[in-house]
Amino acid sequence: MSDNWIVANLENAFATWNDKMAEIWTLITTSPQNFKGGTVWTVIQGINGGLQAIGLGLLVLFFAMSIFKSTASFRDFQRPEYALKHFIRFVAAKVAVTYAMDLMMALYEICGGVVLQISGSLGGIGSAAVTLPSAIETAVEDAGFWASIPLWLVTILGSLFITVMAFIMIMSVYGRFFRLYMYTAIAPVPLASFAGETTAEMGKHFVKSYVGVCLEGAVIVLACIIFSAFSSSSTPTLDTNITTVTMIWKYIGEVIFNMLVLVGLIKGSDRIIKEMLGT
Repeated sequence: MSDNWIVANLENAFATWNDKMAEIWTLITTSPQNFKGGTVWTVIQGINGGLQAIGLGLLVLFFAMSIFKSTASFRDFQRPEYALKHFIRFVAAKVAVTYAMDLMMALYEICGGVVLQISGSLGGIGSAAVTLPSAIETAVEDAGFWASIPLWLVTILGSLFITVMAFIMIMSVYGRFFRLYMYTAIAPVPLASFAGETTAEMGKHFVKSYVGVCLEGAVIVLACIIFSAFSSSSTPTLDTNITTVTMIWKYIGEVIFNMLVLVGLIKGSDRIIKEMLGT
């Protein structure tokens, strides 16, 4: 860490960004069961188990609603294929509610395989790290007292903006993780809707939404890959013939633009998935 306050300020901002990038990588490659030592997962399992009784009650209700709404006469049940269709639907919904936790984790594992396959092509997040060029550090340290005054303002604003973007980015990733927990916790209730032909659409929408949340991890990993490639191909140019303030202002502006690309992709990952799945 440099002794110069301006350089140290920029290095701290870049360190915060790199730390959040590394944390994103950890979150994406960590399963819900292992997150924070599994403490949160234990709570989710308890909620899921407690809601199973409600899910079974709704199962019977939705099944009865479907029968009374779709059956014009009880003579329809004299037809074996009609009764068998409703019986299979009821049993399938009963299994889904009883094993809701296992079903949700099976879907997560399938989508997680896609995420791991994509992340394997990147290998790590080190290539997306941001560092301060030595030319910037040298120019700042050679600047006089009066010349360094506007540098303070430029670096304070730039560092603040970079830090805010880093926290917005990590909060979006944490939000996706917590949504996984919420979907898993309440799964028995919406899955019970599969018992009724007229209410099954609610269950389909729930499963599709859950798959979308799982696949957001793939979009986030792709965003990191795009950011890494975009940053390496558009490295900010340093013109040492201009004033130090202008050079740093241009450099920070280009770095922030590159970061905005990643933040925008991560923030919009849910919208991208919804457009793909048509939800």
